[in-house]
Amino acid sequence: MKQKIVAVIGGGEVDKHFYDFAYRVGELIAERCCILICGGLLGVMEAAAKGAYEHGAITIGILPGFEKKDANPYIKIPIVTGLSTARNAIIARTCDIAIAIDGKYGTLAEIAYCLDFGKTVLGYQTHNIDEVIPIKEPEDIIKYL
Repeated sequence: MKQKIVAVIGGGEVDKHFYDFAYRVGELIAERCCILICGGLLGVMEAAAKGAYEHGAITIGILPGFEKKDANPYIKIPIVTGLSTARNAIIARTCDIAIAIDGKYGTLAEIAYCLDFGKTVLGYQTHNIDEVIPIKEPEDIIKYL
C-alpha cells in the first residue's frame, strides 16, 4: 500500500498554541505511517516536521531558496527550488491531502492550489473558504489519513 503524502501548510511565524497544534498534527501523520511534506522553513512547517520527524516519519521540505541549509532541522529530505512562493504548486501537486493551520497569503495560495488540483484540505483557524473542511483538534485529521 502506498504511503499517503500529507502537506502541512501555515504561517512561518506562529505563537505557542499553533506551534503545539502543528506539532501534534505531525505526530499523528507519523503514527499513521504517512509522509509529511511542507515548505521546510519555520513556524507551522517546523512544528509539524518536528512532530513527524521525532516519531519516525519521512519529512520533505520544498524550499523556496537556493540552499539546503535553509531547511529546518527536522527535514529529512530538503528539495531546493529557487522558486520562492511558486514552490507552493509543487507541494500542492505532490500531496494527497493538505492541512492548513493559521497562515497568511502564502497559506491562502497553497490552499487555492490544493483545491484547484482536487485535493482535500482540512483547516484549523485558517482562511474561511467553503471547500476547506474545518477541524477543531489535531485528532480530527485521523479519519482522512
